[in-house]
Amino acid sequence: MQTSFEEKVWAKIVPISEFSQDGGTCAKIGDEQIAIFHFQQEDEWFACENRCPHTGDMVLSRGLTGDFQGEPKVACPLHKRSFSLKTGKCISDETYSVRTFPIKVEEGVVYVAVDSSTVAKE
Repeated sequence: MQTSFEEKVWAKIVPISEFSQDGGTCAKIGDEQIAIFHFQQEDEWFACENRCPHTGDMVLSRGLTGDFQGEPKVACPLHKRSFSLKTGKCISDETYSVRTFPIKVEEGVVYVAVDSSTVAKE
């Protein structure tokens, strides 16, 4: 069985000054909604899909952030299921998970790695 891998590209989001401190922001790239989080104290950035896998609501960017045993997490604001921002696995229910995305900051601008086909939809 042959597996094909989609080429990843870095999508420019916005300057870091556009982000709230210790909260989430949603960015739309093509048809994809991506929740981006900045943990200011550690200066760590994370990105995951904005869709809650429980019901499909686009709400994770408005979720409560924090940590669970040192693991950065976001809790769905509607259903309170918590997801690791490193792995995407649901901390409170193993049947759910979210996709995570590589993220970087260069020269004060935030970038997220997405499939090249996602960027082509813009």
